[in-house]
Amino acid sequence: MTAATHRVYHWAIKPLTALRDRAGAPAGAQPVPRMISGLALRLLLLTVIFTFAVGALIIVPNAAGFHERWLRDRLQAAELASTAVEALPYSMVDDEVAEQLMTIGGVQAVVVGDQGVRRLLLQAPNLPRAPDVIDLRGRSTWTRLIDPWRTLFGHPDRSIRVQARPRYRSGDYVEILAPAEPLKQELRATLVNSLLTAVLVAGLAGLMLYAALAVLVLRPLNRVTRSIERFAGDPESDPEPPSDRRDEIGQVERELARMQGEVRLALRSRARLAALGEAVAKINHDLRNMLSAAQIASDRMADSADPAVARALPRLERALGRATALTRNVLDYGKTEEPEPQLKRVALGPALTAAAQDAGLDHSELKLVRHLPARLSVTADPDQLHRILVNLMRNARQALTDTPEALSGTRPPRLEVSAEVRGPRVCIRLEDNGPGIPPRIEEQLFKPFVSGSGREGSGLGLTISRELAEAQGGSLRLVSTGPQGTRFELVLAA
Repeated sequence: MTAATHRVYHWAIKPLTALRDRAGAPAGAQPVPRMISGLALRLLLLTVIFTFAVGALIIVPNAAGFHERWLRDRLQAAELASTAVEALPYSMVDDEVAEQLMTIGGVQAVVVGDQGVRRLLLQAPNLPRAPDVIDLRGRSTWTRLIDPWRTLFGHPDRSIRVQARPRYRSGDYVEILAPAEPLKQELRATLVNSLLTAVLVAGLAGLMLYAALAVLVLRPLNRVTRSIERFAGDPESDPEPPSDRRDEIGQVERELARMQGEVRLALRSRARLAALGEAVAKINHDLRNMLSAAQIASDRMADSADPAVARALPRLERALGRATALTRNVLDYGKTEEPEPQLKRVALGPALTAAAQDAGLDHSELKLVRHLPARLSVTADPDQLHRILVNLMRNARQALTDTPEALSGTRPPRLEVSAEVRGPRVCIRLEDNGPGIPPRIEEQLFKPFVSGSGREGSGLGLTISRELAEAQGGSLRLVSTGPQGTRFELVLAA
């Protein structure tokens, strides 16, 4: 599969499969209605949350602005009243005029500060509570946002002292004393109107946003989900053609259609391979019986005194051996799963001796050299370790017997086996002095039916050996190869 197909799988199929598994729904169950699915509900909740967030962003600054405007209006009215008072002789007014002026300005007292001197122009009766001071000359943004809510939730008898720079007269500041209850009533009414307006505007915007998301996102995703569920129920069903969209969702639909096509081809190929495997197993069974009969006949021919038979018999035995090994390897590789390894402590020295005998090293000119620590053992499955070592040694023997140097005697064939303990691991190295593996097959050496060991190789020994090593928690790799020889490294638990 392509990289994009994998992305589509992890983005779309895997979460849906996990969701279905968590819900306990069988593969063929009726799908949940899309309008109450998780994604639609999340979008709806997000729309509601964003609507309230937008309303809060509108209401809070509006409340702060109204609060400050109300205070400044009272300050300006009081400042104008103070100029009228100062116009009177000795700045004296009677109680009735002072009350009228304060009623008009909505204040209880007016103070003018000039060069450090405070002058009380309009005075009110004593208050039951100490007033809160609000200085409009220099306030932080946070204070401007908090003051309206202090007024809204303050005590009913709360009063406020407001200071600001004068606009219509000289002086350092103008200060008024005003009750907070009228401001609270007007602020509450303003907030209610602002809240209704914000909810209406944000609600309409959220509704339109949700409708747009439902059309542009939810509906295409529902189509993709239905396609996935239909494909999961019947991979051979006719696929729903992708849309002509050019955005990311359109790309997902096209990648999903491509992936489904690849999976269909893979399923068909798997079915054909399964049928072919059954046929190969039957052929191998009959072929092994034929080879057994031919092997018995060749054993009887060994007693013949005919020189021609004696010359042809070794070639016949090698051919029968290659055919037998090929059928055995094909059947081993064709198994759906190797048995679970039964890990035990295995002495490495005796295991190498038994593998060398089965690999035919005792009857060849190849010299086996060992460099092993005394009483070294590994944790492995004895049978699977034996198969790995036999495959590696047989490959080395086949490579060395095919080299012109070994046939001419210029380089005696040699296989050196060494081992060392690396912490919790044992590293076993098998190094021959053969001609090396051809570069064209070096990178594909561990793939099935790729042989680098000469004419007798079936191309499955190294593949099976690596699988067996990894099943035991180890590894098998090609360390180096070249004209001076080839080195393999098998790592197992100590």
